[in-house]
Amino acid sequence: MSLFLAKLSCKNDIDEVIKTVAEKVLVLRFGRDEDSVCLQLDEILSKTSHNLSNMASIYIVDVDSAPVYTRYFDISYIPSTVFFFNGQHMKVDYGSPDHTKFVGSFKTKRDFLDLIEVIYRGAMRGKMIVQSPIDPQNIPKYDLLYHGI
Repeated sequence: MSLFLAKLSCKNDIDEVIKTVAEKVLVLRFGRDEDSVCLQLDEILSKTSHNLSNMASIYIVDVDSAPVYTRYFDISYIPSTVFFFNGQHMKVDYGSPDHTKFVGSFKTKRDFLDLIEVIYRGAMRGKMIVQSPIDPQNIPKYDLLYHGI
């Protein structure tokens, strides 16, 4: 867990931040504090949070403390990062079947900064889905898992 990022510990906290963060991209990192890939992602998020303070608010969420959202966003792999803008879920086309979340850690700080900028600019223009600016080689590959089908 990063000491520099705010942590949301229950569904009510998440609901409140989704409703109240306005005119900024809301970044929710779902994962576990002890997971090494989550720690790697947290380092990137914390190092970029100051640079993005005018464009984004970043929070971390433990998947075990918010099972409703974990199921809703089908978070099978951690870390998974979900984006909102003015209470609306923002989708990103990463060139994969799932546009609802980014799975894994960003390879570089620049990848994360570029993605937030594209989401912010797209959202300001009223778009609900944007094209990822991240090089496809830097996007982790995974297989979709469907639970309960």
